[in-house]
Amino acid sequence: MNSNVSRPVPSANTGSAVLNWISDTALFLVQLERRFDPFFRPALDAVLRDPLARLTTALINLQRPNEGLKIAEEKLLPDEDAFLDSIISTFEKQMQLLWKPGAFERGGNTKTHGIVRGELIVHDDLPAEFRHGIYAKPQTYRAWVRFSGPGPYITPDIDDVGFMSISIKLMGVPGPKLMADEKFTQDLFGVSTPTFVTPDTKANAQLQLASLKNAQLYYFINFHRPHILDLIMQSLWLKTQSSPFEAPYFSCVPYLLGEGQAMQYSIWPKSNHRTPIPRLPLRPPDDYLRDAMIDRLAEEDVEFDIRIQLQTDPYLMPIENNAVLWPERLSPRVSVATLRIPRQIFDSPAQMEFAKRLSYNPWHCIPEHRPLGNQNRARRRMYSELSKLRQKMNAVPHYEPTGDEVFE
Repeated sequence: MNSNVSRPVPSANTGSAVLNWISDTALFLVQLERRFDPFFRPALDAVLRDPLARLTTALINLQRPNEGLKIAEEKLLPDEDAFLDSIISTFEKQMQLLWKPGAFERGGNTKTHGIVRGELIVHDDLPAEFRHGIYAKPQTYRAWVRFSGPGPYITPDIDDVGFMSISIKLMGVPGPKLMADEKFTQDLFGVSTPTFVTPDTKANAQLQLASLKNAQLYYFINFHRPHILDLIMQSLWLKTQSSPFEAPYFSCVPYLLGEGQAMQYSIWPKSNHRTPIPRLPLRPPDDYLRDAMIDRLAEEDVEFDIRIQLQTDPYLMPIENNAVLWPERLSPRVSVATLRIPRQIFDSPAQMEFAKRLSYNPWHCIPEHRPLGNQNRARRRMYSELSKLRQKMNAVPHYEPTGDEVFE
């Protein structure tokens, strides 16, 4: 059964007709704006986005205490396990409401635009501080690369919130792994906003409760625990996307780069190619982002630049708060590898279904790249348990790919 078919976002279910109307109306206005966004957004981004991002970051930092942590140092949140339990429970309830057995989808980054073959090519002559883990020496890893939209719904592309994600599963990575269910993989993640939607797992638990009611607006705007600055920061990068190949992606959360050194990474398209979005301001095809991928890979290879940003200031570049944008003035992003996606045909039903078999988890990694921070700590169990639920409901066992998979 293929449940990866677009359908409208369910109506809000807050228990209040007034709150439902406000939430649904706000979503309608966002979806309407998406049809006009490309006509003015490039100029707006060029002039205002970076100054507004710096101002918003400064205001966020004014609200944060300086806990005196060191580079790459972590600190547990109070009640961290309880917040994680709440997140997992809420995701499970929502997945069971949205999907039927045999057609379960992921709880987040739900819509698959495509899963493609690729390779990650580590650059030669990297500075010594970057030569750790998978970047220790020049080499090439085969990869399965999944491009996806937001969750927890699968909507027409023009009706989502303007968010995309990338998941990269490297294969043939030697050495011990931090999770035992895969032996030779290293997973990388990125989203199209440079900060995470929530600062920590406490806030994430609140977001998921609002999401269960199909009213995510009230996580950001409420009288008890508002997250207005986080909403502004996210909105600076949420926009009408033209192609999954034409946006940068950011890890948003930190990882080790060798012992005692923390990093974030980002993934940048090497080409300035821009795909026209068909039919605007009318409705484009539901899956126009997948169509853009198909057309591009029919003509040429696609390459991304992998960049690493080292943590140099433990307060202004925090480990435990992922809503703070790490400033490039303190630590520039340095190119360390190329992600190459060769020309290919990828949209067969068998290959699209293959995406459901894969389980991505940031803890599929070697110790040199151990995930850092409370949201990464949460992802270990959260991703694992939600993946097991999806596999159980679809009667599909866990599968570690080799790169030799063939589809008809």
